Amino acid sequence: MHAHPTRLALIDMGTNTFHLLIVELPAAPGQPPHELLRTKAGVRLGEGGISKGEIAPEAYARALHTLAGFKEEMELHGVTQVRATATSAMRVARNGPALVRDISEQFGIEVEVIAGGREAELIWKGVRQAVPLGPERQLIMDIGGGSVEFIIANDHEIFWKQSFEIGAQRLLDYYFPDPSGIILAGAVAGEQEALGRQLAPLVAAVQALKPVGLVGASGSFDSLADMQLGRLRAEKELPPCTELALGSFQHSYAQLLSLNHAERLALPGILPMRADMLVVAAVLIDWVLGISGITRIRTSAFALKEGLLAEMLAA
Repeated sequence: MHAHPTRLALIDMGTNTFHLLIVELPAAPGQPPHELLRTKAGVRLGEGGISKGEIAPEAYARALHTLAGFKEEMELHGVTQVRATATSAMRVARNGPALVRDISEQFGIEVEVIAGGREAELIWKGVRQAVPLGPERQLIMDIGGGSVEFIIANDHEIFWKQSFEIGAQRLLDYYFPDPSGIILAGAVAGEQEALGRQLAPLVAAVQALKPVGLVGASGSFDSLADMQLGRLRAEKELPPCTELALGSFQHSYAQLLSLNHAERLALPGILPMRADMLVVAAVLIDWVLGISGITRIRTSAFALKEGLLAEMLAA
């Protein structure tokens, strides 16, 4: 018997958001872990540099500052073990390895930079803990700042998965470089046309496998669910799974397209850092609904870090 139960910190360093989950692992196998803390910070690691293949100096500093805060929380909660993963921005940035080294030297946290296919697998492992996928095939979608993962799976098997480097920060950089104004119809058409080109493998997979529903795991889906509710929810308030009515999505999408930046900020349920990214994300979701004919949308509060936890508990 150990004197102290294992307290595990899971850190997911995404391109927009860094997440921290602290759990106490069960003493007996088969029991669920006890959640002690769930928090996130808008780091926007990709801002000002992802399209140039670099983490900008301000974003680099925000990452270290956020991890200093996470480290403090970990000490406060008596964490004994840490798993930290990084995804798109740190996969592709020239100075990603330098940031990994700095994090190791300053905080003693070893960051594992994971490939897109592995990221997709972990997302599915997390989502299926939150959403009853059932035996029918579902299209799971995680819109990050740097990459977007698509997985066609049911509750026990992945049929197809792919990660595409077309995350919301990249789309924003390419199609909507001036965030102050209203989104121009030409820019929306430009994004849609590019999606058709870049996501050809997804179109083929959807036609072959015919998923019956969409499950969204990521901040953009949380924001759309918050808009449906008409208020912003804290991280710990989010239920594992929310039904997002198609009409609600269409209403939010039309609203996002018709407003300028300041008006989007004023919408109930919008986090300031998402006001612009949510537009490109909604264009992408609408496009996916269009190519798949799917009408049922559910959101998952669980994603990569919960997948990692599930995998560790199953080992």
